[in-house]
Amino acid sequence: MAAPSAFRRSRRAAALELSEIVRISEAARALKAAGKPVLSFGTGEPDFPTPPHVIEAAHSAALAGETCYPPTQGTPALRGAIAAQAGFETSAANVIVSTGAKQVISNAFMATLDPGDEVIVPAPYWTSYADIIAVCEAAIVPVPCPAADGFLLTPEALEAAITPNTRWLMQNTPGNPSGAMYSASQLQALAEVLRRHPHVWVLADEIYQHIAYAPFTSLCAAAPDLAGRTLVVNGVSKAHAMTGWRLGWGIGPEVLITAMAAIQGQSTSGASSISQAAALAALTGPQDHLEARNSEFQARRDFTVSALNSITGITCPEPQGAFYVFPSCEGFAGKTTPDGKTITSDADFCDYILQTGLVALVPGRAFGLPGHFRLSYAYAMADLREGLARIAAAAEQLN
Repeated sequence: MAAPSAFRRSRRAAALELSEIVRISEAARALKAAGKPVLSFGTGEPDFPTPPHVIEAAHSAALAGETCYPPTQGTPALRGAIAAQAGFETSAANVIVSTGAKQVISNAFMATLDPGDEVIVPAPYWTSYADIIAVCEAAIVPVPCPAADGFLLTPEALEAAITPNTRWLMQNTPGNPSGAMYSASQLQALAEVLRRHPHVWVLADEIYQHIAYAPFTSLCAAAPDLAGRTLVVNGVSKAHAMTGWRLGWGIGPEVLITAMAAIQGQSTSGASSISQAAALAALTGPQDHLEARNSEFQARRDFTVSALNSITGITCPEPQGAFYVFPSCEGFAGKTTPDGKTITSDADFCDYILQTGLVALVPGRAFGLPGHFRLSYAYAMADLREGLARIAAAAEQLN
């Protein structure tokens, strides 16, 4: 019998590896397994529980027998509720419900991108954007958006990045990892550029809409005339503490939604019927938990920003939304650790803090903008106080 042939990855998968966020989480987990009291601030997951009325709705749906295959595009009730609370004019026909916001983005790019197509992605950006684009065999066009510009894409930078091959602009507000948020006027300025380039569509990732410390504006509200080529992505994971329920949605032109449903129908089919019942309750039931939790996140933000800015070598802008800070650690470049190693990059700094301070952070290079690191403050205040004290103590040991 002939020996089996060697395993060969597909071309699409050849460039994919575990994300740096996952690798850091696994390193932190290994230290914990060795008995080290590691604190991990690397994951964007609220530490609040799912609201009780949401869990009760899921339980009731299961007891009522809502356990069969749901429609691929989502249940009519949930799609109607999503359209009703969108904040701009739309309808259930323009909505697709998926197994998380990440699948919505994947569906959209799988349905529209071909080799040679380009996607403009302001940096810093969520790491999965680049990998999803790579799987679709398209090209990411990162546009650096430094702290001096508030980590926001300027109209001039957008204009310079557009080519005849540009298919999409990724637009994330409030942003991960920076927490930066576009104002209505800033969105309208970008819209002016996009009007000159009608071949460019916009994927507006607004998953952190309800975790904002300043007024939030959706792109489709700021520039309604662009709705015909905009996909708004949102979900219940962050605001309603439902990460494990895996429920997100997209709102866009019906022709795009139909194409995305065809892709979804051959991958996962419809999202969990029980999760859809839970999401319906999250959208239509009591909303008081949103304000209360937002206040807690803002208190954590204020403490975290103040504590980081008190450390010589770190500069931390104040984010306007989400639950991340994205400070600069360039002040430590060239510093030496107690065991003689030189800090030459943000990755070196984060590794040093993990090994010495037992705090897991994610280097900015993972988000396309080196020289920074991401710290999630979606954790209890007691953990933040301890973790930031450890970071400060480790930083003091650098010479």
